[in-house]
Formats: sequence, C-alpha cells, structure tokens
Amino acid sequence: MVLPLFGRLSSMSDDPIEKKPLYHFLPGSRCFSVGFYGCNLHCPFCQNWEISQTKDESAPAIEIRALINEALARRSPSIAFTYSEPAVHFEYLVKAMDMARSAGLRTVLVTNGCLSSAPAAELLARTDATNVDLKTWDAGIYREVLGGDLGAVRNFIELAAASCHVEVTTLVAPGIADDHGTIAGIAGFLAGVDKKIPLHLSAYHPAFHASDPPTDAALLLSLAQTAKGRLDYVYVGNLPSLGSDTRCKSCGAVLARRKGYSVQVVGLAQGPNGSLEKARCKACGTPAPFVLA
Repeated sequence: MVLPLFGRLSSMSDDPIEKKPLYHFLPGSRCFSVGFYGCNLHCPFCQNWEISQTKDESAPAIEIRALINEALARRSPSIAFTYSEPAVHFEYLVKAMDMARSAGLRTVLVTNGCLSSAPAAELLARTDATNVDLKTWDAGIYREVLGGDLGAVRNFIELAAASCHVEVTTLVAPGIADDHGTIAGIAGFLAGVDKKIPLHLSAYHPAFHASDPPTDAALLLSLAQTAKGRLDYVYVGNLPSLGSDTRCKSCGAVLARRKGYSVQVVGLAQGPNGSLEKARCKACGTPAPFVLA
C-alpha cells in the first residue's frame, strides 16, 4: 500500500492556542500548528474546504524529524495537528506525536472525532489536549449530510475525557446546529461526561456550498444561555465583539480575560506541575479545570 500524501502538509503556522480553540489549555501561549489535506467528512459549510476537500500531491513532503525541529526552533510549547482532518493521516500523526512528546512538546489534536475506538485510543494515548467538533445532535444529518457518525464522535469525546484535556466546538450552522433543541442535546451529553468540559459555540459564515447568512449574534448568545444551563463553561466564537472571559464558578472572580485571541490569566493560581486538578481561583481557592504549564 502507498500513502500518496504521507508528510505532505498544507500549512505550518504559529497560532495562539485560543485559535484551536482551546481556552483552558496553556492559555496565552503560542502553538506550532500543522495542517494536512483531506477529510473523512464532506460538510457543505466547511470553513476550510480549500484544503479539506482537495489534495495537492505535488506539495513538498516534510520529514517528521524536520517538523519537530521546526517546532522547537520556534520555541512553541505545543504542536497542533489541525486545519483539516489530521486523523486521515494516521500513520504520520502517530509517529509525529511520539517524536514531539519525546522532544518535550505538548501535543494538540483538532479533530472531527469520526474514528472507531481502536485508532481513537491510539491517538488519544499520544494527545495532551484535543478540541473535537461535535457538529450536530441529529444522527441523520451526521450520516446523510455530513458523511459522519454521531455515535463515533460521542464515543471519541468520552474516550478523550478519560485520557487528556478536552474541549468541544459546535459551529452554529443553519439547519445543522442553530436551534435550542440541538444545543440542549449537545450540552446535556457533555454534562453527562463532565460538566466542566468547555463548549465553544462558533458563528457560521457562508463558505464552500453554503450561502445562508452568517449567524446572528443574538441567536448565538441565546444558544449559549441554553448550554450554560447544563455546562460550567460555554464560550461564543467567530464574533470578536462578544466577550469570552472565564469566571470562577464559586465566587465569580475573573480567571482569564480575553479579547479576540489576546488573553490575560489574571485570577488563577497554578498547581504542582500545572496539573489539571490543582489549578485554582486566587480569590477563593476553588479548583478550576485549566492546564497552565
């Protein structure tokens, strides 16, 4: 068997970690981000369709050692596999994640989560943080419109929550995830896994085959309120005019202040080794689900 796109990258960039989006993992840090070509879904509203729905077999192949050396040269604390669907490049991904960790880098996986259990477990064993796209709560839409499987994504999120830091993103796409019933279903599921999982509700913008108007800010905020009835941390994205601060669930003190991709960690005390369980509110001492170092 031949993997024609092995190591052929669509992009390499230094991004804010918040762009993944990850709000509770190394906040305020830069992340060396790597993109591939291709995807195992065919979402008609894909925001990165130029690389997810195409391939460039003439793109230069990057050896894994050279990739890790580039990340180290940029002094990034983490490397993210992102932009299109990294899991379709499974063999490259596994080797790169192993080498990255050996070099002292944290590994980030941005994925649609449409994997069966065995390969999902292999990837997650090498992952420090993941953001998973949970695109809708309708199994029929997942299967017939997007080409994915809701059950597989749910299973991936459950596996991730048991092994690494996890956050979830839902794009509020018209007819897919723009109603209160859908958001309530997603939030309820996540709360059943862990109500501290951050949910990012991102504004849709027309792209690829989708031409519906962009998500209205009032709708996005209303859907966020629905999700907040079940989850501790809900953020709205793709509309920079809307706030996305994190507040302590006990005393209301600001833990992290954000404006766009700029973040100030103002109210968190770091636990031993930046552990997930020990980060806490400076004001009242309540644990906060952040990885700080």
